[in-house]
Amino acid sequence: MEAQVIAALILLPFALAFIYAAVHEYLRYKSDGRANYGLVYNEETGTTHVTGIADDQEAYDPEDYDPNAYRDLDVKQDPEDKSS
Repeated sequence: MEAQVIAALILLPFALAFIYAAVHEYLRYKSDGRANYGLVYNEETGTTHVTGIADDQEAYDPEDYDPNAYRDLDVKQDPEDKSS
């Protein structure tokens, strides 16, 4: 098999995924209008993800992150457990 065919077969799935995402975003743009994407922090899980942000909300700034403020619900102990 020629090198060009092998390269095309390797790149084809990535090209199709890019085209699918572009069409999906274009259709979303036509129905909803301009969107503002940004990083959002979930305090319950301590994770971040990229999503659409409303105009009245502010994007998550990693510079403002304080790891001491994270609440891990699995590790959290009741006050009764601490006294014993």
